[in-house]
Amino acid sequence: MTDALFLFDPTVDDVPVNSDELHAGWKLTLPAHIKRHAVQAMRLKSGDGLQLSDGNGLRIHAVMADPEAGLAEVDEVWREPEPVTRLALIQALAKTGHDEQAIDMATQIGVDQVVPWQADRSIAKWKAGRSDKKWSAVLTAATEQSRRAFKPQLEDCVSSKQVVAICRRACVHGDLVVVLHQDATDTWSGVEAKVAQMMERSLADGKPRTVNVVVGPEGGISEQEVEAFTQAGAVSCVLGSNILRAATAGPVALSLLSRVLGRYE
Repeated sequence: MTDALFLFDPTVDDVPVNSDELHAGWKLTLPAHIKRHAVQAMRLKSGDGLQLSDGNGLRIHAVMADPEAGLAEVDEVWREPEPVTRLALIQALAKTGHDEQAIDMATQIGVDQVVPWQADRSIAKWKAGRSDKKWSAVLTAATEQSRRAFKPQLEDCVSSKQVVAICRRACVHGDLVVVLHQDATDTWSGVEAKVAQMMERSLADGKPRTVNVVVGPEGGISEQEVEAFTQAGAVSCVLGSNILRAATAGPVALSLLSRVLGRYE
């Protein structure tokens, strides 16, 4: 079984994060919250392995040396490269926690960026200073659970007008915006072909590009929003014949895209 992974914040937690200085044999004092989780909740004992990450690609493998003192001895340190083709989820706010379920699953799948969206039909409201902390906590927990070295980047909540701006920027930078809409006529196979072409361009020129998946709230994306997004350059498509919940549509699309990008082999 893969060793448990714990995220730390290098701006707060006293953990050396320079992978050029860290080396095997170093002993680290685990931050209090990690020690508490590792020792009290997960019952790690002396000799048990664990991983630490800053959520930005750094991965430290260590062995618990002294659980009582919270000391771990470093085995190996490395930094993972960022993907050339990134996945972003523009998730509409949804009631009863469906939006949080969506970003939880999306993180486990491998999404790189999460953008909260206050859609026209969103019943839930974004509360700055509260909602962002809650979403960040969901991303942290899902990152640790899936043993990822990259925590998805959480952006500010956007309006539909700002999603239009994202669509326009995507056209300029060679990115792609995919709007999941039940009444669309374009199919998923067409989207996969566009993503494959975009990936080839990124591999050829080394320029990072992003596939943005737009998912509406329980009531769906309004016709006005779909029209505005597609006029700004987005691709609207239907994802199969079944109507998926707000918590499910994004993760399903991201899973299919991960396969196209070669993340699932």
